[in-house]
Amino acid sequence: MSKDLSLEFLGAAGTVTGSKYLLTCGNKKVLIDCGLFQGLKSLRLKNWDGFPIDASEIDSIILTHAHIDHSGFIPRLIKKGFKGKIYSTSATKDVSKILLPDCGYLLEEEAAYLNRIGRTKHSPALPLFTLKEAEDSLEYFVEVPFNKQLQISPELSFEFRYAGHILGAASVIVNANGKRIGFTGDVGRMNDRMFYPPEPLPQIDYLVTESTYGNRLHEAIDPLDALEKIINEAYQQKGVIIIPAFAVGRAQTIMHYLAVLRRENRIPQMPMYLNSPMATDFSAVFRKYKDLHKLSEVECNEINAIVKFVRTPEESKALNERKGPMLIISASGMLTGGRVLHHLKAFAPFPENTILLTGFQSAGTRGDALQRGVKEIKIHGQYIEVNAEIKVLDNMSAHADFGEIIQWFKQSKIHPKKVFVTHGESIAADEFRRRLSEVFGWQCSVPDQAEKVWLE
Repeated sequence: MSKDLSLEFLGAAGTVTGSKYLLTCGNKKVLIDCGLFQGLKSLRLKNWDGFPIDASEIDSIILTHAHIDHSGFIPRLIKKGFKGKIYSTSATKDVSKILLPDCGYLLEEEAAYLNRIGRTKHSPALPLFTLKEAEDSLEYFVEVPFNKQLQISPELSFEFRYAGHILGAASVIVNANGKRIGFTGDVGRMNDRMFYPPEPLPQIDYLVTESTYGNRLHEAIDPLDALEKIINEAYQQKGVIIIPAFAVGRAQTIMHYLAVLRRENRIPQMPMYLNSPMATDFSAVFRKYKDLHKLSEVECNEINAIVKFVRTPEESKALNERKGPMLIISASGMLTGGRVLHHLKAFAPFPENTILLTGFQSAGTRGDALQRGVKEIKIHGQYIEVNAEIKVLDNMSAHADFGEIIQWFKQSKIHPKKVFVTHGESIAADEFRRRLSEVFGWQCSVPDQAEKVWLE
């Protein structure tokens, strides 16, 4: 084994969150993704721990996409001394301009709320990072086009490959000391309504793959039909529909579906809101990158026209005093924080209301607890009754299931020497490891947190 090339799994190992892979090539250190840990308290506390290495030693970050579990630790790493470049696609940078400040604002808002009500073990409660620190971190970004080889040192180069999933998402192919390492990032669906299927991977020596749905297949039903049924049932009950979703990404998919259903008169007229403090005209971003998705300009405009944006805390609080029928999309997607928690406190106790989960829910999150059918949930130190109906639309997920990823690998015709299965809960990752070994005969492993491997 060479001692010149190593890979260290600093996140998303045995869990589906906190993606961070440290590639060391000689004296160069590159971090592929820099995500926040979410979910279980033991994971969330890692965001506050000392970083495993001196942040100033990291030369650069290569970002697969803008989701917070892949990008959200960037402002914190900068506070710890990182001074390098952050490479991303242009669309990922533009989405990060919305998501990172949105995350910083929500963290500040939650800390301020805990301080106001005195429900904090720390005095005062502090955010992991602030809105301003998130905005400042954007100065470190360097835009890189898809399918362009970028040399970042004599021994290191990389390129982005289209991955679907969300706007700007990419797989990363790194060339290091003559070896080629592929990082799938989060893999999009093969037949998505908004995004094209992921671009086939080139031949690689080593593969780091996600396994979010490594032990599951999505239901073979049209999410439009399922969403139509849920909304109409809630409307008949004069209920409030709460859809937890980050303001950029999943929320746009949901709003696109709502726009189609409204246009086709399949759902009734009722108030719909996107509750995000940093909500902007995201249709402009979609129009800017029309080659990265399937939506027409008319459909891009519909995305934002379908909802009313809720920007201020006062407007957000006012929603909790309203009666149904109405629909609220609010952050965060796994109910780990944000304004959606206040909506849960207001509406979860009442059986006429519906809470609709549309994406993967990490273990230990409130979304995971709701999906498992708990009858009360802890929010801001208080236990809230859950009598609302809980609905789950896994087939609306932006993640490929194990069948789709295997189909993608077959189309790519790759033959890696070793495969590292990451970004999945332990059971899902191990099941996917077994499937890959059986289908392809590959040597596969599920790395442990902080495990370091030397590449031949």
